[in-house]
Amino acid sequence: MSELEPKRAIDDAAQESVNIPIEGPAPFLRQLKGFWVTFAAQFKKVTTVQYPEVKEPVAPRFHGRHQLNRHPDGLEKCIGCELCAWACPADAIYVEGADNSDEQRYSPGERYGKVYQINYLRCIFCGLCIEACPTRALTMTNEYELADDSRKKLIFEKEDLLAPLRSGMLQPPHPYYPGTDDQDYYHGRVTESHPSQEQK
Repeated sequence: MSELEPKRAIDDAAQESVNIPIEGPAPFLRQLKGFWVTFAAQFKKVTTVQYPEVKEPVAPRFHGRHQLNRHPDGLEKCIGCELCAWACPADAIYVEGADNSDEQRYSPGERYGKVYQINYLRCIFCGLCIEACPTRALTMTNEYELADDSRKKLIFEKEDLLAPLRSGMLQPPHPYYPGTDDQDYYHGRVTESHPSQEQK
C-alpha cells in the first residue's frame, strides 16, 4: 500500500460528505399545510390594548427589571461574589465586593456588594444571572417599562435595584439578629428585625 492511498480514501470520504443532494420543491400538500398556519391566524381574535392607560398582565415568570433582595431584618442578600457578572453573556453587570465588619455590616457573611450596576442598554433579560446567584439575592420583577431619554439613566446603580424596606426592616448597616450567624440567615431562621439591631 502506497502512502497516497490513505490520503485518497480520506479525500473521497470528504467529497462524498460535501455532496448534498438538491431536492425539488416540496409536494403541494406539504406546502398547503404550511400555508394553513398563516391562513388560520387571520381569523384569530386580535387583542388591542390602549397602552399605557391599560396594561395587559404579564406571565408569572416574566423576565423584567432586576431586584436586589433583602433578608427579613433588612440586611442585603447580595454577598458580592460576582457570579452574576461572570454568568452574564452580554457583560451587562458590574459588581465590586467589599468586606463586612462587626461595626459596618451590610449582609451576612464576610462580604457585601459595595458597587452593583446593571447596564440595561446591554442586558438581554435571559435570566442567567439569577440562576447563578447562590443566595437568591438577585431576582427579576414583572416591571418592563424601562425606556428613557438618556443612556446614563439606563445604567441602574445599587440604590435603584435594592428592594424597598418593608415593615419591620432596618436600614443597613446593622449587626446580626441576636444569637444568630450567617448560616441562620441562609437557612431562613431570621424572620424579623430585633430592637437591639437598630444603630443609634
